Amino acid sequence: MEDTQAVAALIRRCLAGDAVAWEEFVRSHNRRVYNLCYRFTGSAHDAEDLTQEVFIKVYRTLASFDAERGSFAAWLTAMTRNLLVDHFRRSKHDRVTDSLDAAPSAEPEAPTAGERLEDPARGPEQGIEAREAREKIHQALQKLSPELREAVILRDLQDMDYKEIAQALKVPEGTVKSRINRGRAELARLLQRTYKQVS
Repeated sequence: MEDTQAVAALIRRCLAGDAVAWEEFVRSHNRRVYNLCYRFTGSAHDAEDLTQEVFIKVYRTLASFDAERGSFAAWLTAMTRNLLVDHFRRSKHDRVTDSLDAAPSAEPEAPTAGERLEDPARGPEQGIEAREAREKIHQALQKLSPELREAVILRDLQDMDYKEIAQALKVPEGTVKSRINRGRAELARLLQRTYKQVS
């Protein structure tokens, strides 16, 4: 949950031309934006380029942010998503990808989804099993439609609430819930099929 007063104060300093505030702003949001870009593109290089594009666009449009219309996190996610859509149109990719090696939240020290699957008390064999499980989930996520995948990623890996996702995707909350439910069900079906093939 973002501290709206702290965010508003930082934005005011950025808009006043405070370079230190802008550095702080980028540092505090860089990981979240990069993780979103990486999850959707599956490419570290593309994610770095897109992250820079997002911050350039944020710098140019920061004055348009209106806290009464939604949270800053939702505004930033919507801007990132719009750039990702443009990127896919340019590169003709129609599938989004995800990496479980990226952190699921804006917290720099937060464990990644992959780390959450791993138990440090387990031995190397269990570590290999956890990595294999991560890879299976990653492959199953790639098979979801972009609409379902982005809803599942934003909810289950970015830990955004329904309202924030609805604002970011510009769809009603009911649509968000439906996409998440359908995405999770499809993901479970794909994983069941994968594990049946393995066993």
